[in-house]
Amino acid sequence: MVTPVQLRAAVPSDAAAIAAIYAPYVLTGTVSFEFDPPDARAMRGRMEASGGLYPWIVASNGEGNGVLGYAYATRFRERAAYRYVVETSVYVAGAVQGQGVGRLLYAALIDTLRAQGFTQAIGVISLPNDQSIKMHEQAGFRRAGQLREIGFKQGRWIDIGIWQCHLNDSMVPPVEPRPFSEIGLVRG
Repeated sequence: MVTPVQLRAAVPSDAAAIAAIYAPYVLTGTVSFEFDPPDARAMRGRMEASGGLYPWIVASNGEGNGVLGYAYATRFRERAAYRYVVETSVYVAGAVQGQGVGRLLYAALIDTLRAQGFTQAIGVISLPNDQSIKMHEQAGFRRAGQLREIGFKQGRWIDIGIWQCHLNDSMVPPVEPRPFSEIGLVRG
């Protein structure tokens, strides 16, 4: 693993580094179903769209800069009944892939989401992708299903797998999740 790695809440000035990490996933593969990578301004807009509710976390080098990867959660679906569930994503810079940065980010993201009170986390993985499947399963996700030929990119149809992680018991009535802006980054 890259050492030392620091995890912290993402800030707007991280948007350019986050966009730079994400761009190769958009341009060279089928991990992302986007065709045009968002620039720093668009990425900052996505971060701001979380409204303080959903976490955005970055891994940086020992000096606290040089973003190595990022993890975030978003609304799972638009309807109000889904508000207790999140969709999660983790991306790491190519230079540190396979060195544990993604696992660190995912562990902190899951711990944070649990502390916030969300009940389930959903990971959507374009298939095949053994590395992502392994990372999700190490973070506590279990395969929940597969949708066939759901996206068309790079001249072919791509399946997606749905992985689900139980975060908290579902209460009746449910407890509203607390904003990330109140909870902050939780580790362990």
